Amino acid sequence: MKLYSYFRSSAAYRVRIALNAKGIAYETAPVHLLRHGGEQLSEAYKAINPSALVPSLDDNGVIVRQSLAIIEYLDEAYPDSIPLLPTSPRARAAVRAMAMDIACDIHPLNNLRVLRYLSRTLSVAEEGRNDWYKHWIVEGLLALEEVVARHSTAGRFCYEDGLSLADVCLIPQLANARRCDCDLTQFPALMAIEAHCLSLAAFQEAMPDNQPDAE
Repeated sequence: MKLYSYFRSSAAYRVRIALNAKGIAYETAPVHLLRHGGEQLSEAYKAINPSALVPSLDDNGVIVRQSLAIIEYLDEAYPDSIPLLPTSPRARAAVRAMAMDIACDIHPLNNLRVLRYLSRTLSVAEEGRNDWYKHWIVEGLLALEEVVARHSTAGRFCYEDGLSLADVCLIPQLANARRCDCDLTQFPALMAIEAHCLSLAAFQEAMPDNQPDAE
């Protein structure tokens, strides 16, 4: 099992948490998103992932792209490990929706290539770019705070009282928010879940600073 990853990528961070939680051993193949103009743009990496994004997972020759697809693949391909999606259709839909609130609505608006386009192509000043970043994170987390408050039963996880795909997506997004100095005190439910999740080894081992390519 090989994970093409960048230590600061929140999408790769999700997959690292999932692999750790499921107890699946893997090798990290670093792809530096800034060095040499971005190693993800190299022909060698684009042969693995034409989208030129991380993460990518190589499971004995099976290449899977997109973090949510990777995590669902792991759930299905390794059913004997801890599941990250509930069994009932209703519960699975709720967890998927929370994960997509982050992966589809919040994250794409503040990832590296979008911020670069704002700065380099549209000539948006740093202050304006940072305002953009904070606006979309806060907008998304406000909605997620309300949704999580409805579904979390013990305040430890996003859905009822079990680890799920929603938690795996939440923690990296909160880390991103902190890097941009977002005020997270307005999200008490999310912060309580973060505090609990970060006490777990699967999350600690996946943190950016604990990766072999961390700088």
